Amino acid sequence: MTVFIAVVTCALGYLLGSIPFGLLVVRLVTGQDVRQVGSGRTGGTNAMRAGGLGVGLITTVLDILKGALAVWLARSLVVAHPWSEALAGLASVLGHNYSLFLVERVTDATGRWRLQFRGGAGGAPTVGAAIAFWAPSALIIVPLAAAVFYFVGYASVTTMSVGALAFVIFAVRAMLGLSPWAHAAFALAAQVALIWALRPNLLRLAQGTERLHGWRARRSAPPEA
Repeated sequence: MTVFIAVVTCALGYLLGSIPFGLLVVRLVTGQDVRQVGSGRTGGTNAMRAGGLGVGLITTVLDILKGALAVWLARSLVVAHPWSEALAGLASVLGHNYSLFLVERVTDATGRWRLQFRGGAGGAPTVGAAIAFWAPSALIIVPLAAAVFYFVGYASVTTMSVGALAFVIFAVRAMLGLSPWAHAAFALAAQVALIWALRPNLLRLAQGTERLHGWRARRSAPPEA
């Protein structure tokens, strides 16, 4: 793989990942700006807060598809080169988290300014890339992540479980000679990116103030009058 092809596959992956489907779908359905709701992220969970379950599911599916498409495009450009696929998949995750289309100029108290890239937390494009690497991974990651979301109740923990599950799957497959180690390396790097993006959530988890969902949220809700 030449440096030029590596740059092209990463650029395409980043551009695909940067498409803020959560912002577009929520605005189309509800007229709201998802960045002004909840966590301010553009991923499926916050889109669900802004527009309901259907909007959240549509956003999640579209975000999964852009991660998968990044890998498929890399595969079409460089046949049988797993590292190009891994780089493209990781670039889609980074594009999702730090979207080129959601750049804001932020000024601090001293008057100095910096550029801030908005986006999601990276879980959905990580799933998409994993599916593009090995389609049956969806049958493992999706139901287990859904179970974590429902029974553990934290969207942030669910997102981190996606990266962890992907790493376990592809590390085991690599040890068995069924997948290249590049796919496991992608999953590990994606997990680092997910954890970095979820730093505010990890702080709230430590403080016990993270928002609950699913079974535990209903169990802890006060009874109706």
